[in-house]
Amino acid sequence: MSMLFSPITLGRQVLDNRVVIAPMCQYSSDQGRATDWHRIHLGHLALSGAGLMFIEATAIAPEGRISPADLGLWSDDTEAALADVLQSVRQYSRVPIAIQLAHAGRKASTAVPWAGGQFLAASSGGWQTVAPSALPYAADDAPPVALDEAGLTRVRNDFVAAAQRAQRLGFNVIELHAAHGYLLHQFLSPLSNTRNDRYGGTLENRMRFPLEVFDALRAAVPDDTPLGIRISATDWVEGGWDIEQSVAFAKALQGRGCTFIDVSSGGLSPLQKIPVGPGYQVAFAERIRREAGLPTIAVGLITEPEQAETILASGQADMVALARGMLYDPRWPWHAAAQLDAQVDAPKQYWRSQPQAYGDLFKPE
Repeated sequence: MSMLFSPITLGRQVLDNRVVIAPMCQYSSDQGRATDWHRIHLGHLALSGAGLMFIEATAIAPEGRISPADLGLWSDDTEAALADVLQSVRQYSRVPIAIQLAHAGRKASTAVPWAGGQFLAASSGGWQTVAPSALPYAADDAPPVALDEAGLTRVRNDFVAAAQRAQRLGFNVIELHAAHGYLLHQFLSPLSNTRNDRYGGTLENRMRFPLEVFDALRAAVPDDTPLGIRISATDWVEGGWDIEQSVAFAKALQGRGCTFIDVSSGGLSPLQKIPVGPGYQVAFAERIRREAGLPTIAVGLITEPEQAETILASGQADMVALARGMLYDPRWPWHAAAQLDAQVDAPKQYWRSQPQAYGDLFKPE
């Protein structure tokens, strides 16, 4: 039996298979509100047969958005807009849906990628950013404001409020974003955190605020709600966050009721040097899984079914996530199941589409 198409249990949630649609920013929201683009985008991905579908990184506060067009979950109207989209998706798909809660910190207030992705000044529609320390991401960015105690409390409360909204919306899985150079990652890395209080300096201090946020979320949702975290296992910069510190962080999370760790890398510094290649981050997921004893999601240039199967069968990870590959081929799970002699969910409206050679590809109702 294919490991990729075997079930896995996360808290109270059983996934039919281990193919995960990774969170992918769409930069298509209206003041944080989901739009018809999200209905179309998520609607067709929800018919893919994947075991779990993440919506995009979702800002917990307006100032936490990467761009002015980011999705948000900080108010009744952003919650209502997302509820409307989710209702449409759930009407025709039973795929479990996950949300990634995020705050961009010093990497907020930027133009959308197709407009250059550069920092936006207030005069161009941007806003004042915040961070652990008053260090900009790029030299020509306006410096962020270092968060004081009141600011830390506000951010923590914003994460909790968004998690409670996510509960009301019926998300099956919640993930805390602490990767890719965004706010919680900024606290973890000594390259972006130069504080001299109890939130900076030693590894224990740098982990403190991300762990406080995780603890607050864990207390805010039912114990059996799957609550995971995405981390960057390394900054790919000398003297920055690295895999050894990531393992220590994962061990701390393991004792706090963390359900899984989604293992990515990079994003904190423009000085990063990443040796990109097929599965280039998988070894990080394997080490964290082995040393911290937590289920891991491997992500990063996993494009071939046999590659994904080998990652799982060899014990390197428990799930695999696809992002760009899923955008390019929204039926990737169908094609993977066909190659691995497995079955996958498909809407009955599409049952006639399966090739004759794969006559039992689609699971019956």
